[in-house]
Parts: sequence; C-alpha cells; structure tokens
Amino acid sequence: MLALLVFVSCQDKKQEKGALVYKTMKVEHTSQAVKVGYSATMKGREIVEIRPQVSGLITKILIAEGQKVSKGQTLFVIDQVPYLEALNTAEAALKSAKAAEATAQLNYDSKKQLRSQQVISDYDLQTAQQALLSAQAQVAQAQAQVANARNSLSYTVVKSPVSGVAGMIPYHVGALVSSNISEPLISVCDDSEMWVYFSLSEREVTDLTLQYGSLDAFMKGMPDVSLLLSNDKEYSQKGRVDAVSGIVDASTGAVSLRAVFPNNEHLLRNGGTGTVVVSTIRDNVIVIPQTATFELQNKVFVYRLIDGKTAQTEIKVAPLNDGISYIVEEGLAEGDIIIAEGAGLMREGLSIEH
Repeated sequence: MLALLVFVSCQDKKQEKGALVYKTMKVEHTSQAVKVGYSATMKGREIVEIRPQVSGLITKILIAEGQKVSKGQTLFVIDQVPYLEALNTAEAALKSAKAAEATAQLNYDSKKQLRSQQVISDYDLQTAQQALLSAQAQVAQAQAQVANARNSLSYTVVKSPVSGVAGMIPYHVGALVSSNISEPLISVCDDSEMWVYFSLSEREVTDLTLQYGSLDAFMKGMPDVSLLLSNDKEYSQKGRVDAVSGIVDASTGAVSLRAVFPNNEHLLRNGGTGTVVVSTIRDNVIVIPQTATFELQNKVFVYRLIDGKTAQTEIKVAPLNDGISYIVEEGLAEGDIIIAEGAGLMREGLSIEH
C-alpha cells in the first residue's frame, strides 16, 4: 500500500508539472453583424392640441375617445346663439352703413353738378366729398365687423386640423370653455408614421460618423433599424434613421436620434416604449468571444499563447457590441492563438496545451 501511495503521488506531481488544457481559438478575419438595442420612446408624427377660439358652452360632442378622425371632421359644437345674434347685428349695421353711403354719394353727385354750374362754392363740394369718404369708411368698418362675427360663428364648430387618432375628452356637454382653458378639448395624433427616439453615446456617434465618413453618409448608409415592442416581439416593419441631434446632452453625454417607422395598422401608439435594434455590418474584421477577455482599469485584455505560454495582451475593441462578442480593432493579428474561455482565471506565463 505504501508503494501504491508513492506511485500515485508521483503521478500527481507529474501532472502538476505538465501543461494545462484550456479552450483556445485561432484569430481570423471575418464579417460580423453587430446588433445593439437602445431604449426608445414613440411619438406620433404630428400631435395637435385642439382648443376653442371662442367662449361658450359645449352643445355637441361628435367624437368618441380613441376614434380615428379625418382632417376637417367636426368634433365639437359650441353654443352658436350669441354668435348668430352678433352676426345678425353686424349685417344690419352694414346695411345701414351702405344706405348712408348711398345717400352721401347722391349728395356728392348733386353738389358736384351744382358746382359745375357755379351755384355752390368749392367748400360745399369738398364738404359733401368728405361726408362720402366718411360713409365709405363706415361701410368698410361694418364689413370688417361682419367678417369678424362670421369668423367667430365659424369657430363655434371645432374641426380637426389633421387626420389621426383622438385622445381622451376631459369635458362634457354643457361645460363652459374658452381659449384660456388649461386642458385642450382633445388631442389628435397623426400616427400614420411613428417617430421613435433613442440615444447613443457621444463616442458611439463619433465612431460611426468616422466609420461612414460624415454624419450625412452615416444616416444614408446606415442599415434599416428594427423595433422590439414592449412585449419583446419584433415589429413587423423596419424603420430608418432620419435625424441625429447636433447637440450632446450635457447631463448624460448622449446624442438623440430619430427613426421613422410606418404605422399603417396603428399598432404603435404615441407615448409607447420599445427597443430600437441597430445593426451594422463590419467586413474583414477580427471577432472574438467576450469570454476570451477580461477588464482591468477600464482596459480590455486577452491572453495570447506565445511559445505555448500565456501572455497578457491589451486590445482595443469597437464600442458597439452584441453582448456576446467583440470586434477587435487593435492588439491582435490573424493567426494569433488566444485563450477562448476563462481568461479572467489565467495568469502570465502558464503553459497551455491547445
């Protein structure tokens, strides 16, 4: 038994002195699609708060909450009686002013004929002319009052300025409203297209701009983006990035981007949330798993095998990644052998079999 124990002990010591076995990989160039998700909020292409332009009681509500509406569709009617009376009064005043103008015109024409016959003086003729001009001014003023009264009456019929989906209605029939109300009568959202806003870090935007050559080239050359809904299901249609903010948010260091998604089925709603998935294709790059790396003081390292022994090597990776792999920009060359898993457990100078 003693001899057996000595034999086993010798075998263990021999294994300790031998090379360790770890999973390795040979670095090669390849193409990689990088998909990164960003939290996003949705807004309709156009959101209009509809407010009354005249004061009065609501007499009719012709829209249901959440209903689809068309541009020019009547939504509310405000009590028209006082505005009809104001219009009738203005029209009556206009008729009176026109009658006075006609009388002044007859008087002027008569005075003009008498002056030609040297019956009256220039003063009398000028007086008649001034009276005519005053009567004409009264007509113009009365016409303006009629137009104003007619406009006020038209404002009692509240119509939608855009097509879209109606929001909630905080008022009811009989409620007194005016142009100074705190809440709009209703909001209408044009959701035929949805604007989806998300943010990238300043570094990411800078890197992508340099990659494409310019900000315009970045927006034109960037592939269409996808949208994950709040239930983690992918939206059926792709979107396109059409705007990048020229300002960096000082508090977050982020840059806002806007993607436009078609919304023909009205599945996307104003105020909704989701995740924008940005995909970029990198050709002829070195891709390694993140399990092959470890971080130290905000730097990324791998272990290369040099003459069968581990050598800690700093690498530079692309800022965009899918959470599984890295695109290596500096530090590795094609043909290098690296530890593929458990790099964080390695140390310098270990002998590794591969």
